[in-house]
Amino acid sequence: MITVATWNVLHRTHAENWGEDTTGNWPDESERIAAVTARLAGRAEQVVALQEVSGDQLAGLRRAIPDRSVHALWYPRVPRPRHGKCSLEDPSEYLALLVNGPAQQLAAEAFDDDPGKGLLAVRIDGALVVNAHVSFGQRQPRQLARLAELAATSTEPVILLGDFNSDRATVAAGLGPGFTVVDLPPGALPTRPGGPGIPSQTIDHVVVRGGGTSGAVVEDAYGLSDHNILCVNVTV
Repeated sequence: MITVATWNVLHRTHAENWGEDTTGNWPDESERIAAVTARLAGRAEQVVALQEVSGDQLAGLRRAIPDRSVHALWYPRVPRPRHGKCSLEDPSEYLALLVNGPAQQLAAEAFDDDPGKGLLAVRIDGALVVNAHVSFGQRQPRQLARLAELAATSTEPVILLGDFNSDRATVAAGLGPGFTVVDLPPGALPTRPGGPGIPSQTIDHVVVRGGGTSGAVVEDAYGLSDHNILCVNVTV
């Protein structure tokens, strides 16, 4: 069994540009980064996929968890504040995978049609694991097709996980046959809590090809990010 989790930790510049409540809850970004790092350092999953990781957050994770391998994709697009100055020392944005155990990085690419979204793939013992952050809207079908194409290159089970910016049915249709998108149990928290005028959604997913899943749960992030944490057990 492989235990996995996925969490969009919310890049500070995106939070400020979109007026997320997180900025009010955590006015000092260094304190939020320390809290996110502490939450992640205490996790037991074999693989943790992170989206919207700032350079400051990535540096904090590398210092805090030297016993795990940290794989990262740097995006060509650096988020720019719409108002004021950036509060980050390193405003770059990354996808990251935290792996407890051996892992071989196989692919790291921003999508051709969005330099701020992409995929990061590693091979662990028994499976290909792909962290993905997929765009919203018209670019989504091409990006899901790219993920399916990458999965097809593996002779082992494949675990796709991340922020897909769409619901379960849309992700399943976009990936095509052979993929199982984890269905959360009744009463599960949304992975993207709502706000004023914004409905709650579940847009973060774990998808498996060639394996089974159990124990899916969404953990409350308690305002550290605009996303909650999705955790799943995968049998391969």
